[in-house]
Amino acid sequence: MIPVKVLAVRYLANASPALCSALGAPEGFPSLGLITTDCDDATYIALDAATKASEVEVAYGRSFYAGAGNASTPNAGEVIGILAGKTPGAVRSGMEAALSALSRLGFEDLFGAPCLSHTVSSVGSFLAKEANVPLGTALAYLIAPPLESMYALDAALKAADVRLARLYAPPSETNFGGGLLSGTQSACDAACTAFREAVAEVARAPR
Repeated sequence: MIPVKVLAVRYLANASPALCSALGAPEGFPSLGLITTDCDDATYIALDAATKASEVEVAYGRSFYAGAGNASTPNAGEVIGILAGKTPGAVRSGMEAALSALSRLGFEDLFGAPCLSHTVSSVGSFLAKEANVPLGTALAYLIAPPLESMYALDAALKAADVRLARLYAPPSETNFGGGLLSGTQSACDAACTAFREAVAEVARAPR
């Protein structure tokens, strides 16, 4: 597994109301926690984990263009995530959950093709909104390079009783592609396996 590198973390105990509003923080959530890492998709999964561990919401999450290998500054990386909470303690608790999740997440290197195939067994508020599914739904989070992702997404959809909840058509900001598939946890696990195998197939013999 390619580990995720956390680049910067900061807290705002009582952020400017104008900033909170512009970022999309819910009313009454004045405390913010900010994080940048070198892996956007793993960070989105981790931010979702934060919403399940503490009374926080993801106020803002955005990938940077071209990926971590082309970051504009040393601490920019590939993504910024901002948690919002009612209290500084809630935000710190949520950020700790996100950091813990990041220590267990990452892309696989499949014959030179980076691949993320991860089952989120029960989504929190962030990924539920992203996929337009109810809280607690199981999702397969699938990401790979452009051609590999579309080829493997088809394999994943055919391998299990899952539904395409969100398509990330290539090129994404980081020049990848993929999607979120919803279903039972076991179906999502099967979809992840099929996706991973299909990405590896293309990587081994692209033509």
